[in-house]
This record gives sequence, C-alpha cells and structure tokens, in this order.
Amino acid sequence: MGASEMRVYGGVTGADRKAERRAQLVEAGLDLLGGAEGDQLTVRRVCGRAGLTPRYFYESFADRDELVAAVHERVVQTIATRALAAVEAAGPDAEAKIRAGLAELVRAVAEDRRHGRVLFSVTLTDPLLARRRVESSRFFARLLSGQARQSYGVPDTPELELVAQFMVGGLAQTLSAWLSGRLRLSEAELVAACVEVFTAIADRKAPPPQG
Repeated sequence: MGASEMRVYGGVTGADRKAERRAQLVEAGLDLLGGAEGDQLTVRRVCGRAGLTPRYFYESFADRDELVAAVHERVVQTIATRALAAVEAAGPDAEAKIRAGLAELVRAVAEDRRHGRVLFSVTLTDPLLARRRVESSRFFARLLSGQARQSYGVPDTPELELVAQFMVGGLAQTLSAWLSGRLRLSEAELVAACVEVFTAIADRKAPPPQG
C-alpha cells in the first residue's frame, strides 16, 4: 500500500476513499448497464452518473470493459450468495432446497431488475458481457450440479453436467421472458412452475432408493 493510501483525511484512509469511489463507479455502471440503454455505457456517462471525474475512474479501472466485468461479477456474486444462503437455511429436504433457491433467485431479479437485465437481457449485445454470461452460466451450472449431488445423491457424470447446463440455460431464457413481460405470470406462479420442472428432472436423475 502506498503512502498516499495510508494517509487519513477526516478519519478515512486513502485506500478507503478509493474503495468508496470504486463502489460508486460500479453502482453507476450497474445503473447504466442494467437500464434501458445499457449498450450505451461509456466512461463519460459512468463518471457523470457517479459524480466523479475520469481521473478517479482510471484509478480503479483500465477501461470500460474492466468496469463491465466488475459490474457483472458483482451481480453474479450477489445473486449466488443470496440463493446459496436460502438453500442452506431450507433444511435437509431436497424439494425445499430447490424451492428456496429458485424463490430467492427470482426475488433477487424482481427486487432489482438491473440484475436481471445484466444477466439475462437479450438486448444487451456487448461482446464482453456475452463472454461473461457464458462463464456465469457455467458457474451456476456447477452450483446446481453440486446441489444435485448433495441433496439427491446424483452421481457426478458428464450427463449431470449436460442436464445442469440445460436447466440453467432454460431458466435464464424463462427469466428473460418474464422480466420483459412476455411471460405473464406472477412471481409466485413463476417460482412454482420452475420448482415443478426442476424437481421432476432431479427426481428422474436421482438413483433409486436402496433396499
């Protein structure tokens, strides 16, 4: 850490102030990327939304793409953390875990639709965002297959990975349609329908009971 970051101004260190400015820029990037004109995100617009000069942008990010990656990472980690916490709190019942995880995921994108647009909106065609979405799909598929192994005893096979990828991709398309208004279901109806699909697939893949 440099000497300038260790100095204290008004009880706040330089490193803390830098972290606060970075958080402001990520929040502004989420506002713009998750808004109606997400593909128009620029350094100038982000700085204007955050109320910071470009100098402060470049102390945290090398360029626009690095900010886009940071925004996407924040959204993925926020939703994953919420969903996993809900699953852990649901108890040992496998269907209860599925319901809790899906309900929390849907609630997260319903409460802050910026999250849903960043993860699922087909109108955002930014090449970097497209690559990050592929990576996050793999990440969520790994989480799903891990839950299938833990809760249902499904063996770790290439078929399990295929099913997990298929389910994550289908859920992403479903949420995209729901967020855009093309899929006319209430939040509760959407969760119930998704739980039915997920549990039906999980039950088919689970090994038969012993004895």
